[in-house]
Amino acid sequence: MNRLIRDKWLYIFLIPFLLWYVLFAYVPMYGLQIAFKDYNLFKGITESPWVGMEHFKTFFESPYFFRLLKNTIIISLMNLVFAFPLSVIFALMLNEVKNKWFKKTVQTVTYLPYFISIVVVTGIVTSFLAPSNGIVNIIIAKLGGEKQYFLMQKESFRWIYLLMNIWKDTGYNSIVYIAALAAVDSELYEAASIDGAGKLRQILHVSLPGILPTVIIMFILKLGTIMEVGYEAIILLYQPATYETADVISTFVYRTGLLEGKYDYATAVGLFNAVIALVLVLTVNHFSNRLAETGLW
Repeated sequence: MNRLIRDKWLYIFLIPFLLWYVLFAYVPMYGLQIAFKDYNLFKGITESPWVGMEHFKTFFESPYFFRLLKNTIIISLMNLVFAFPLSVIFALMLNEVKNKWFKKTVQTVTYLPYFISIVVVTGIVTSFLAPSNGIVNIIIAKLGGEKQYFLMQKESFRWIYLLMNIWKDTGYNSIVYIAALAAVDSELYEAASIDGAGKLRQILHVSLPGILPTVIIMFILKLGTIMEVGYEAIILLYQPATYETADVISTFVYRTGLLEGKYDYATAVGLFNAVIALVLVLTVNHFSNRLAETGLW
């Protein structure tokens, strides 16, 4: 009670966030039961008959199941393997910049793409890759190559999506690592320098170990979203010709639920997606606690 009274204003500031979380994260969970019902919009949730695991069985037996699962995992792993380390590397590089003006300029320029609407970003990508007047195809034509419609090529879609995400998110995602690096004791760098360690060895033996707990926690959180590929960007970029490599679980839920009106089936697919993500977080957090003694809990 003494703590509550002493820090009352901090708890008051938390109220809007807690209300948002309750209203938009917990209250909607009531609707998850339609995943186990033959949902009728006019009968409502409570009056619709129960069908058990029928929707899950339909999804597992559908020809789309393995394609959706494969695409979701591959795109997420590509982001994890290429985009995630880049944020750490960028933070380490920026930490070595001594010119404050240059450092702040680079930070501002790299943070800005994150705040651009995804609709605008996908519009830029579409314009850059346009088959007739896109800058990429113009350069290819100038070099003697043939213009191509990249967004219609199923083998190119994942890389286009990955590069777009790297450009948009790397700067912003590096903020947490830059903050962690600022907390590393400067005396450790001085001691390493006295022992003859150059910049690279200081990064490997001082900077990286100093931010390792932060990196592990962010990695666990990233794995928790491995099944939730950003469907907004994919919906804006993909086409039926690229469904084979671009269609993921979240886009399938969008098409099935909102466009086709199969709310019960779409909810079942979404619930399956969430359960897999939960299992991944619990598993990785368990091994992280055992091996690195660092975790979310």
